[in-house]
Amino acid sequence: MDVGVIGCGMMGKNHLRVYSELKSVDQIYVYDPDPKSEKFLSSHCEAVTFCPTIENLIENVGAASICVPTPYHFAVAKQMIEARIPILIEKPICQTVKEAEELVNLIPNDLTVGVGHIERFNPIIPELAQIIKRPLYIEINRHNPGSSRIVGTSIIEDLMIHDIDLLFNLFPIKSWGLSCSGGNDVATALFTINDCPAILTASRKSSKKVRRIYIEEEFFTVEGDFMAQELYIHRKPGRFVIEGERYSQETTIEKVQVNKSEPLKKELKTFIRAVRDRTKFPVTPGQALNNMILCEQIHTGMARRGQVQWPVASGPAAADRSTFPT
Repeated sequence: MDVGVIGCGMMGKNHLRVYSELKSVDQIYVYDPDPKSEKFLSSHCEAVTFCPTIENLIENVGAASICVPTPYHFAVAKQMIEARIPILIEKPICQTVKEAEELVNLIPNDLTVGVGHIERFNPIIPELAQIIKRPLYIEINRHNPGSSRIVGTSIIEDLMIHDIDLLFNLFPIKSWGLSCSGGNDVATALFTINDCPAILTASRKSSKKVRRIYIEEEFFTVEGDFMAQELYIHRKPGRFVIEGERYSQETTIEKVQVNKSEPLKKELKTFIRAVRDRTKFPVTPGQALNNMILCEQIHTGMARRGQVQWPVASGPAAADRSTFPT
């Protein structure tokens, strides 16, 4: 299959690299309005054909990745959908909920359109889905040093949206509520999921990169690192001891066997397979729209200094859930 990549920033270059490694991909076509991109690709990527226009790219590909800055997602995705080209849109699906709603309504039922919430393809996620049954406490931390590559998105759509997507698709949800605080660069959202507190924190002011998930159940605690792709289960102590005036306990720590892999490679393989088989991509535009709705509600809560709650019968993502890729 011949594929296209629109946008040659950091993510676009990563898509190019992975596509060039996939046996299911033949020729790669690229479009980016910046002439520097063509010069870079010409010197670094022999198997890539640079297109002068998006229209030229459309004429040559059977599927494409959209990796342009977020403010351009709607216009580019709309053009590709109208040309009936299957697409994978990097997250967030659009810059605003209004744009996302309009785009979702444009997508024909028989056209494969996915959204690149890449953490869904992290190999620790299917393992977590099997381990976690009745969470009592959830915390997910996603902290980053500042990056000049981020254009047009706040910390919510840039980082926290990954964990919103995981939260509303990893756990069965009957009811939820929300309170939050923060600003464009640092934010905390406290969800209440079926009476379980779920804290999401995100920052791009950190001096340390953190990608952590921590979940407590009645008889064990699970701690995971998204970057290292490692999971540990801490079992409750079988014995408590008081020696002199000191308290000690015996604990059991299990390391979960995780088949480590590059999430982007798994994501793009899944996309190509979905296009070939004319099936849905695991992260649907409807789910991505729900993620945007939640982001907008968090912004509203922060503007009101976190005093607003949104308890509803079911989370907005509950109506459009999918299993995690295995």
